[in-house]
Amino acid sequence: MRTVPWYLDTVAISKNIRGFSFALLGGVGWGFSGACAQFLFSNYGADPLWISSVRMICAGAVLCVLALVIARGPFLAMWRNPRTVAQLVFFSIFGLAACQITYLFAIQNSNAGTATVIQYIGPVLVVFYLCARAHRRPTTREVIAMALVVSGTYLIATHGNPATMVLTPAGLFWALISAVTYAMYSLIPRRLMLHYGSVPVVAGGLLVGGIVFSVGVQSWTVDPGFDAMGYLMLFVGLVFFGTIVGFTLYFQAVKDIGAAKTGLIASIETVSATLFAVLWLGTAFSWIDIVGFVFIMATVFVLAKHPGDGDIKSAADDQD
Repeated sequence: MRTVPWYLDTVAISKNIRGFSFALLGGVGWGFSGACAQFLFSNYGADPLWISSVRMICAGAVLCVLALVIARGPFLAMWRNPRTVAQLVFFSIFGLAACQITYLFAIQNSNAGTATVIQYIGPVLVVFYLCARAHRRPTTREVIAMALVVSGTYLIATHGNPATMVLTPAGLFWALISAVTYAMYSLIPRRLMLHYGSVPVVAGGLLVGGIVFSVGVQSWTVDPGFDAMGYLMLFVGLVFFGTIVGFTLYFQAVKDIGAAKTGLIASIETVSATLFAVLWLGTAFSWIDIVGFVFIMATVFVLAKHPGDGDIKSAADDQD
């Protein structure tokens, strides 16, 4: 029971400030990593599969060490159960890796801002999947969200003229597939995370996915042709800020202020990715692109107070 008013509870206030700050910084870090990926594609012709394998295995190794420090018991228990390991491998390949790889392909064929915004269709897809699974009709709020998603995607892809495609077919395809894999990433590991926690599952998933795809593409034999700047963008931008820092800050924010608030604040990722693309990489967006972005991002707020919003958040939210 609270013994002092909330405005005098310095512990609660400091947790709120930390949670807000961490969610904000995590979202900015994710947006920055998207811009770094666009930089690597534009300047070095980098391979998204190779980047994904290196990013996942490096970030996974670091986060596994973190998991051993902050959640040693659940992390070790997760590896002792063969069924759990099989589920983790499935999540690694069809959740984490699929989400990472398709997102990078979307950036390669469009830009960081557009790919990031369209990926946020994923939560809406989760809602309609849950509607179908529960055999119920969508609510008015859910229908509005879908209408906003369809309208926003249409504006971004065609600029309002159905006879033309402003966004390349490959860019639109990979961005939409990225949204689907984002939804899968949100749904697949729910039971694992409820039982073992977010950090152990994501850390193990990143490491397993990184190992599998490194073997698949034989990443150790690939010469990416990077100079010092290229490796800086990869390891500092994508691995450190985009994965290690982004996930760590996000999980702490969920603990401090809850899943719903963290999800809303972390959606700053779309704004930061767009701003980095414009101010740093010189990507041009028209006013109608911005309208499309606003339509899609409005769904985050439309669904924020959804009665089942615990189901539409990132799977990491289950730790809350």
